[in-house]
Amino acid sequence: MNLTGEIFFPGDKSISHRSLMFAALCNGKSKISNLSTGKDVQSTKNCLIDCGIKIYNEKSSYIVEGGKFINPKKELDCGNSGTTVRLLAGLLSGQNINATFVGDESLSNRPMKRIIEPLKLMGLNCSSKNFTLPLKIKSSKLNGINYKSQIASAQVKSAVLLAALGSNKPTSFIEPVLSRNHTEIMLKALGVPINTEKLKTTISKITKQLKPFNFNIPGDPSSAAFFAGAASMVKNSNLVLKNISGNDTRLGIFSILKQMGVTVLKSNKKNILGEKIIDITVKNKRLNGIKINENQIPSIIDEIPIIAIIASQAKGQTKITGAKELRYKESDRISSIVLNLKKMGADITELEDGMIINGPKKLKGTFIKTYHDHRIAMAFKIASIIADGENQLDSIDCVDISYPEFFETLTKIT
Repeated sequence: MNLTGEIFFPGDKSISHRSLMFAALCNGKSKISNLSTGKDVQSTKNCLIDCGIKIYNEKSSYIVEGGKFINPKKELDCGNSGTTVRLLAGLLSGQNINATFVGDESLSNRPMKRIIEPLKLMGLNCSSKNFTLPLKIKSSKLNGINYKSQIASAQVKSAVLLAALGSNKPTSFIEPVLSRNHTEIMLKALGVPINTEKLKTTISKITKQLKPFNFNIPGDPSSAAFFAGAASMVKNSNLVLKNISGNDTRLGIFSILKQMGVTVLKSNKKNILGEKIIDITVKNKRLNGIKINENQIPSIIDEIPIIAIIASQAKGQTKITGAKELRYKESDRISSIVLNLKKMGADITELEDGMIINGPKKLKGTFIKTYHDHRIAMAFKIASIIADGENQLDSIDCVDISYPEFFETLTKIT
């Protein structure tokens, strides 16, 4: 068996969240096509509707009538989506909105201190028990701040930058390593006064209403990563991943594949609303183990589950460090990856901030505990392709969080 052909992907999840939020800021009707079909993005859409923003289908696109937010009459249910709660907390703070954010059991255990601290420094009146959900915010006069973050997180950065759209003075955000920069790119394209120099981003209050936009969202490279991973492990494979986000902060997985020996070719480069869009071809070659350090982690944070599986098929040792942030995702992904790969027969050792994998090892199908984590489920379904026997997942519905079409797409290429 080899994997060949072309694959088109649903809209990038990170860009989809932001497109809806930024359209809500604009005065008039924006048109968004190829919006992510995942449940996380639906959570953002529903929360914005609860805040008075009109969002509806028109043929195959979404129309967002933005311009004015209202205080929601009920709690904002963010489901499983960390992006929804963290970005909306910043956005609504900057719009002087009173709101209470809640989520499912998983999201309710994820850390919110990372956004609460800088937002409080800006003057936000908010409350949260043990820095977890529920999180209540109250209309407050916000001040500009200079904030140096200890973690590289696009969600924290975006929360602060979006709150600053309603602050009295400019705000600067400094991060230790460059994280995803969709927020900065899209706001700049919409005319917001924002400037980035290396790891420092400075933004000022919006003084004029933003104009609505039309945007066809590029495919999600984090979804494409699973199929790139499959192609890298199956002999004689040649897959073309069509029309995906070419944002440099999102292509770490493809740099990793090249380091491991895989042929990766980029073509058909375009630019829409400041975002790069490209096709990527992945051709199987012999895999070699590599070292992955903390400077690389922000650009591959969602792809480490599939990278670990690829590493199990690589010659030599792969060592991943500086990835402690994985312990605070939908599951403790370091633990989830190590447990399941060990069950499949991999030579893998857990570290506090990563893992060590020695390969290649022939994997065997087994019962996989997904912890209801969409990326664990998809990664170990891909692992079945190169294993003796099929992996049985304890949950497949969790895939709907980001990529409901995953199993259908996998069937088409296998």
